[in-house]
Amino acid sequence: MASLNLRWNLKHMELTVTRVTPKAASATEKPENGLKGLKHWKHDIVAGMIVSLVSVPLSLGIAIASGAPPICGLISAIIAGLVFPFLGGAYCTISGPAAGLAPAIMACIMALGKGNMEQGYALVLGVITMAGFLQLILSHLKAARFSAMFPVIAVEAMLASIGLMIIAKQIPALVGHKGHEHEFFGLMAEAPSNLMQSNATVLFIGVVCLLILFTFPKLLAKTKLRMVPPQLIAVTVGAVLGQVMHIDAKFLINIPADPLKHGIVMPNFIGLFSDPSMWWTIAGCVLTLTLIDGFESLATIMAVDRIDPFHRKSNPDRTLFAMGMSNICSSLVGGLTIIPGGIKSTTNILSGGKTLWANFYNAVFLIAYILVAREYINMIPLSALAAVLIHIGYKLCEPKKWFYAASVGKEQLFLFASTIAVTLYTDLLWGLIYGMAAKLILAWVYSLSSTLERHHGHSPITAKTLWVEFVKLFRNPVSMHDTHEGEHKIRFNGPVVCFNALHVQRELDKIPSNCTTVKLIFAPSVGLVDHTSASNILAFQSECHRLGKMEVEITGLDLLRMHSKDASCMRHAHLNGWQHRRHA
Repeated sequence: MASLNLRWNLKHMELTVTRVTPKAASATEKPENGLKGLKHWKHDIVAGMIVSLVSVPLSLGIAIASGAPPICGLISAIIAGLVFPFLGGAYCTISGPAAGLAPAIMACIMALGKGNMEQGYALVLGVITMAGFLQLILSHLKAARFSAMFPVIAVEAMLASIGLMIIAKQIPALVGHKGHEHEFFGLMAEAPSNLMQSNATVLFIGVVCLLILFTFPKLLAKTKLRMVPPQLIAVTVGAVLGQVMHIDAKFLINIPADPLKHGIVMPNFIGLFSDPSMWWTIAGCVLTLTLIDGFESLATIMAVDRIDPFHRKSNPDRTLFAMGMSNICSSLVGGLTIIPGGIKSTTNILSGGKTLWANFYNAVFLIAYILVAREYINMIPLSALAAVLIHIGYKLCEPKKWFYAASVGKEQLFLFASTIAVTLYTDLLWGLIYGMAAKLILAWVYSLSSTLERHHGHSPITAKTLWVEFVKLFRNPVSMHDTHEGEHKIRFNGPVVCFNALHVQRELDKIPSNCTTVKLIFAPSVGLVDHTSASNILAFQSECHRLGKMEVEITGLDLLRMHSKDASCMRHAHLNGWQHRRHA
């Protein structure tokens, strides 16, 4: 397969991709899943073992952060490993319980159980089952493609909100003093009081683990120990310190001696439907878990595909189906929601994992740990697991996320910050709804202003004008596509925004495979190209570059006003630019 050389001219907004001769070394066999993948067992079993060492602290911590018994986290990871590899959808992704869903599950448990965590968790298992069936339906309807309609910055804000919630909820476990609040702002207000009443031993262990997690990846980056997961180091050190300092048993993990007898919680379907006044709450919980699970799953597999050394491409709808089946199976035996995990998947790739069999071997090792290493697992301090989760939370909301939002425009920073604020004040579902609505209003305003500016402000703002500009955001912006002698042209004639991204994607999918050149032409009537669409277009050219498929040229964007120096920023038309494009 040929590779490509890429030249991006920011000044003139022209993208040129030139075909070059491929190197012989690039011709590498791509490992397959299923029976054919078993021949890579030596690589996958080693990777599975290393991933399992990361899975133990993550699964236990996520279960606790979700308000569930610790054993439920391990059960979820085991079920994921036993189900996902046989359903496919991805290649080197490791699935299991995810920290991103912990705040949502905790909120659902509190809402359904009305403060009773044990009762609420049994009810939430039924909700997870329903969410799994809903995912199966969505996968059948090929609904994964609709994820392209969600604004990039709103999804980033949702993940940052999850990170902040994780940090806030883990502060009591980190300091060894259980507070009374459960919402973000209450937890943060209560944090100073919890710190003043902290258990010195517990806090010391938590702080040491945090230092390890934040410093060791850089310290060990150039040594042979770089392959050792920092989470494993932190938890091991925490366990040793706990034993040396004789930490109280109430601050340690507690996995039952016979987990299959005393540690499994079954779904309470009868209780779930016995109270009609709770049905709207149940519906909201199902929708919340389905959306967050779906978004994180699709985002993770795309991110993992980018670092896959064999450049294999996951099937989003198949992955959604696999996650649905995994969630159903997990909930029926007391497990949490399951999604592909970024940390574990990255560990798998770095450890040499080649197929989904690594996920299966991960589950096998976890079963062995429960059977023969339960006493050692029970030595892990809760503060060490809190440190692991706080580190994950920080990665989701770290300062560079805010700097990135600011770098692509002030309006993106506003969307990012306000979506986070609304999410933390309400919940994840309302935060996502706000992010979508705010982005829609912003796009509507810019599209309207561009239209008025083209008419020199002489066109009156009427209800019809407002409606026409609103509808434009959802219509197909492509007015022409044509193929001639190996060259395919796509002409955009209206606003190109996330809300009509499905139309754009369909047009790109129609490009004949024998084309050597593609020209994306933005006509003078294009008044707006938003950040999400610009990112998608750049991703398209990047994919062409990686696969060596064709030469791509983008023209007509040079006179759109950029909202920042970032190539993926929002752009909208202004009068001078429109006049230049009209005469051109």
